[in-house]
This record gives sequence, C-alpha cells and structure tokens, in this order.
Amino acid sequence: MANLVLITFCFILLLGNNHQAQEKSKFFPDQLLISPFKANFLEPKLGFSSMIGENEIRLDIGNSRDLYHYSDGEISYSAGADLFTFTRLSGEKEFHFPVEAVDYLFGINGGFKKAFSGYSIGVRGRLSHISAHFVDGHFDGTLGTWKNNRNPIVYSREFIEIIPFYETSNMRFYGGLTFLFHVVPNNIGRMIYQAGCEYTPELFEGSIIKPFLAYDFRLQQIGVSTSTNSAMLGIKFGGFNSSGVTIYLSYFSGMSVHGEYYDVREEYISSGLNIDI
Repeated sequence: MANLVLITFCFILLLGNNHQAQEKSKFFPDQLLISPFKANFLEPKLGFSSMIGENEIRLDIGNSRDLYHYSDGEISYSAGADLFTFTRLSGEKEFHFPVEAVDYLFGINGGFKKAFSGYSIGVRGRLSHISAHFVDGHFDGTLGTWKNNRNPIVYSREFIEIIPFYETSNMRFYGGLTFLFHVVPNNIGRMIYQAGCEYTPELFEGSIIKPFLAYDFRLQQIGVSTSTNSAMLGIKFGGFNSSGVTIYLSYFSGMSVHGEYYDVREEYISSGLNIDI
C-alpha cells in the first residue's frame, strides 16, 4: 500500500511538470477541489472534540491536500493525498492527557467536478489504509493489565471509497460506497453504504460567519448489520470551502470510530473546534 501511494505521488509530480506551462493546470493548488464531508467522521481534521459529560477527548492531527488540479472552466479534476490520525485521550489532573488509542490513515484521492448553471455535480474517490493501536494510556500500571478487559488486537483495513455528490451554493447531498478489499478482524463486512447532506443557511451575507448543519449515515456489517448516525451543528469563521476556524456541536450513534473498539456501540454528544487550512 505504501509503495502504491509513493508511485502515485511520483506520477502526479510528472503530470504536473508536463502541464505546468498550461493555464488549465495547476500544481500544488491552495484549496481542495472537493471539501471534506463535514459530518463524516473519517475525514481529515486539525482540532479536537470533547464528549459532554464524559472524560473522553478526540484529537485530530493531519490534513488532506490536493497536489494537482486541471480545469477547462466547467470541468475540473484533482489528485491529492490524505495523511491524518484521530486519537482517543482521557483527561487527568495537572493538564495530563493520556493517550488510550490512535488510528492512522494514509492514502491517495482523486476528484471530478462539473459546473452547471446554479449547481454542480462531482465525485471523490479515495484509496486508503487504516490501522489502529492501543497506547500506554490504556494500560493500568497498578494492576499490570489493559483497561476495560480489552487487550490490543490487530486492526487494519485497506479500502476504495467512491462518493458522488450534488451541490448548490448552500447545499450538498452525497451518497457513497466503500469496498474493503482487505480487513482484519474478518467479522467486519466488506461493503459500507453511506449517505449525507450539508446545509448552509444564507445568513450574515458578506460576513465571515457561516453557520451550517450536516448529517451522515453509514450502514455496515460488523457481525450483524449496524448503522452509524453522525450529525453536526456549527459555525465556520472564514470562507466555507477555504481556511478558517470551525466550532461545533455533534451527535454520534454507532460503533466506535476507533478500530480497537470497533465492536463497541457508543452514543454521545460532543463539542469541538477545528482549524481548516
């Protein structure tokens, strides 16, 4: 998987050099062609969220960047890379935050978007690897055992994800399909079905304040069919699809986002902050 990502990256470099003299092509663009789907928990972020009423914190470190754009005005293409982690921490006295679990994702992505009068359609594809690990914060040094009677397991998945979408100036609808061509443990289903939407009310016109609502739904086999619901209410300070800061409240119901807890069902409300770059 790592070799494939490296080969693809080198190909993008060559592609950019071959087209760098053309106005239709841009190497290392400033913005993403397709912005992350806000309520989808498996998107790159740079920030944190805290479960309300619980001693659980999620820390996100990483980003997604487009490395190459090609556009003829109405039709645009992109190629890029994703590298990020999402980490589960707990809070202790004296500003200590033991790390309990961490999940790593890296991969490549590609996008297509076609603009029409008043709306656009497109699709984003990703080829990615995820692995999950317990860290020392999950170990009880007094008892000499792992906490919650959960020992580390091998958790790894490689997948292809395809998400087509339809968007207007203030709404976006999408539906997706993910195929796990390699996954451990083997009681995880190979297919994930997904749908979601985002809405930005046309308020504070001309302002950097951008309120939004977002919802994401997933259906997957983990032993039995299981659904995941994720909703978000927030305010973006900055351009909606550009750099800025987002504060939000979110609701999650479904199997844990962390691979080491893949078979644990959770339900919680959290508040968070994200730096969009």
